[in-house]
Amino acid sequence: MSDTIAAIATGQVRSAIGILRLSGKNAVSAVSACFTPQSGKALTDYPPNRLVLGVLRDSEGAVIDHCLATYSKAPHSYTGEDTAELQCHGSPTVLTAGLEALFQHGVRQAEPGEFTKRAFLNGQLDLIQAEAVADLIDAQTAAAARNAAGQLSRTMTRQIEAVASSLTDLLAHFHVVLDYPDEDIEPFEAREISDTLGHAADQLSRLRDTYRRGRQLTEGVPCAIVGRPNAGKSSLLNALLGYDRAIVTAIPGTTRDTVEERCVLGGVLLRLIDTAGLRETADVVEQLGVQRSRDALAQAELALVLLDGSQPLTDEDRAILELSDSCPYRLVLINKSDLPTVLTLPEKTASLTVSAKTGDGLESLEAAIRERFAHDLPRQGEMLTNARQAEAVGRAAECLSGASKALEQGLTPDAVLSDVEAALAALGEVTGRSVTEDVTGRIFERFCVGK
Repeated sequence: MSDTIAAIATGQVRSAIGILRLSGKNAVSAVSACFTPQSGKALTDYPPNRLVLGVLRDSEGAVIDHCLATYSKAPHSYTGEDTAELQCHGSPTVLTAGLEALFQHGVRQAEPGEFTKRAFLNGQLDLIQAEAVADLIDAQTAAAARNAAGQLSRTMTRQIEAVASSLTDLLAHFHVVLDYPDEDIEPFEAREISDTLGHAADQLSRLRDTYRRGRQLTEGVPCAIVGRPNAGKSSLLNALLGYDRAIVTAIPGTTRDTVEERCVLGGVLLRLIDTAGLRETADVVEQLGVQRSRDALAQAELALVLLDGSQPLTDEDRAILELSDSCPYRLVLINKSDLPTVLTLPEKTASLTVSAKTGDGLESLEAAIRERFAHDLPRQGEMLTNARQAEAVGRAAECLSGASKALEQGLTPDAVLSDVEAALAALGEVTGRSVTEDVTGRIFERFCVGK
């Protein structure tokens, strides 16, 4: 990390403001070589973290933009290095010209996520916080943004560190007793050890169990729209998205494959899956679509079962209701409320009446989804949101369970210590204390350039 990096931090789109960001030992000198304060002073004549108005020029002295510049000195910066920023007008052409001017002064293009990676490597952020930066940028709902912001504020880090601290105390005491048997050191009682291990394992198990909900925050709740042909599934998908994504015709079996899109409904991110109509058919292609519909329903957290309210309940409808009953959460929607209703549901089958054509009843659908998925969130920052974190936390919990069993079976202290040490190593992978270089490389590859 001895070189200096630069990137356009605001993307290649037209906007009011565009930012060029630099980090490294030559960051301030590179900006000073291209930027002249309007006052005639040098940029470094001003204190750090102050915006200075001036002119940005290319290597031949031609004016690129009238803009603002600021700089920070290590270690008081995002990356922990000397940093600088140029706040330009948001023309992609202007920003590209400014970046090329910086490249003439010992600066290279930053890689994806390299600024945040340097912040992690320099101890400004732990790995949970670093991954939260990406989650915050990618957040599609307010709940996802709040959880990411909480992680960035070290809410989850403090949880992990509290567990790790109790395990470290246990290990330290164990080692002192084993290494200095002649010293007058009070040994841990077996019950005390068991309580410590059990409490830590329970905390980690509860944290691991948040992953399912955390994944729904970032990826969306898998939601299968199912029903027999021409019940209005594709029309409902289009109505929820607000545009015509799926083809809608009066011909049964138009949808032959699953169509997947994301939308926010009731503050909840849904991964909508429009499926082929469920029915018996001799058409080989349609059969494949029907099987994919069944697979989508089996993997869904939410099933929207669409029934045609303008027609009597059919055997196919009954079969779909029975099939969808195993879904964790099901909403039965009687569609086509804009037509006379003749459908009668089986007893004790709750339903909502909607019209995918006119939009009537969609507010009730939105409220039902909000009530089911938006009210049971833990405090912000307390949900695991990626598989890497969940796997490491789960592995730590399993190691502690192994340590508890070893203790119960009267095995030697070494057996207990080995599992506790493995648990600590797994927790170190979550926070980044013991993570390998190839893992960090993969993590920061998913970041955007400039962050």
